[in-house]
Amino acid sequence: MLTLYLAPGSSSMAPHIALREVDARFEIRALSFARRENRSPDYLAINPEGKVPTLLVEGRPLTEVAGILFYLAKRFPAARLLPEADVEAEAQVVAWMSFLAATVHPARRQGIEVARAVYRRVERRLDGRAWAVGGGMSIADIHLCQLFWKFRAKSGAAFSLERNPL
Repeated sequence: MLTLYLAPGSSSMAPHIALREVDARFEIRALSFARRENRSPDYLAINPEGKVPTLLVEGRPLTEVAGILFYLAKRFPAARLLPEADVEAEAQVVAWMSFLAATVHPARRQGIEVARAVYRRVERRLDGRAWAVGGGMSIADIHLCQLFWKFRAKSGAAFSLERNPL
């Protein structure tokens, strides 16, 4: 059984989307940051960092958006969230995931102008393509969509990826 610990409006949105895309059976455990439920002894026993998301896989915790998305793509290959039989394309998805975690995600905390500059870099990397890698949606697109949504929701910015509306 899979159990996703999440907090509404957080980065846990990406694994939630992926769980729906792969058509997995799962339970949701919503945590409130306002009530500090992520700091409860019960949750800290599952994830000592107190962060979300956490995906329990048969009772074992898996953390970090990229790790959870990669796990779901590999466990549910029929969903085709990773390119099939193409190690170079799979490596490109991993490269996107690294770029999103190391560059795009932190940009939201550095102010609107930095975030806009980073999203211009994203647009250049997409180079007019509908998807980050190949001819269909991958875990990189799910992660990018969540980060883009969060940027717009938090900043109130009238900003879009003009060529790639996600």
